[in-house]
Amino acid sequence: MTVIDFIIGLTLMNAMPHFVLSVYKGRMLSLFGYTPRANLFYAAFNVLVAVSLYLYKYGIDSFWENGILVGACFTLVMYFLTGRYFYRSFHQQYYANQEATEAR
Repeated sequence: MTVIDFIIGLTLMNAMPHFVLSVYKGRMLSLFGYTPRANLFYAAFNVLVAVSLYLYKYGIDSFWENGILVGACFTLVMYFLTGRYFYRSFHQQYYANQEATEAR
């Protein structure tokens, strides 16, 4: 393992909490500020850095052969695509259940 490999893993995994917090309107200090939108941009920046470093060091051909990296990228992409939908649906369901409980 080299320093570049460590940075690839660090930035790729650092993207997930920042993206989750941006979807759930959480605030966490990032490189771009302290707002949910800043966390979203920081998550995208982390993914871009990780993939760019990987492609620089290993090339595009080995990307699909690295199961751990493909799995991590797949998880991030699926969460990017579905995160807001799940947040809205579960958030609405939670408050509907809270109101029903309070009405009793």
